[in-house]
Amino acid sequence: MKYHFITIEGNIGAGKTTLAHLLSKHYNARLILEEFADNPFLPKFYENPQQYAFPLELFFMAERYKQLKELIHTNDLFQSITITDYLFTKCLLFAKINLPEEEYRLYQKLFEIIHQQLVQPELLIYLHAPVDRLQKNIRKRNRSYEQQIPDEYLLNIQQTYTHYIKQHNIKTLFVDASNADFLSNPKHLQVIIDALDQEYEQGQHYFTLP
Repeated sequence: MKYHFITIEGNIGAGKTTLAHLLSKHYNARLILEEFADNPFLPKFYENPQQYAFPLELFFMAERYKQLKELIHTNDLFQSITITDYLFTKCLLFAKINLPEEEYRLYQKLFEIIHQQLVQPELLIYLHAPVDRLQKNIRKRNRSYEQQIPDEYLLNIQQTYTHYIKQHNIKTLFVDASNADFLSNPKHLQVIIDALDQEYEQGQHYFTLP
């Protein structure tokens, strides 16, 4: 494997964590997963976004930084590959969607101070799925506070991600995950594993699943 730090991203319900688990097992990699369940503001945010958006995003940024800063000082000889199911820039992308302008500007200043201290991934795997498929996955995993997420919110997230990826020219495997079933269909996982055996130039490289 040519990459030592891989990040998997995508919309809510795209399958990020599932794929991260499978790849970490395949490569015996260190796995860093977003601890969303520990955020006490998440259920409250879905009930009252205006009141709880700022503490929600601050909590997420602090927790993500706490997890990722360890990569700066850790040198695990037995697990030379690290896989995460979130990009730290996710903090800023969601803040842009969820916060009013003044709060976003303050949040952005804090983000820029923290972001420059972290190690950036060598490769981003972005899972792209249509909103109806995302909603199906969200219903299937049955987290109570997610069941009323509007289509418009998911579409806004999707547009924000794709704009960021194209604008910043990150080395990205852009995967059409419309029919993705990494758990039950070994061919889907194999597409990703085969893709990770190759070297890529900066920018987007598109993959579809059989």
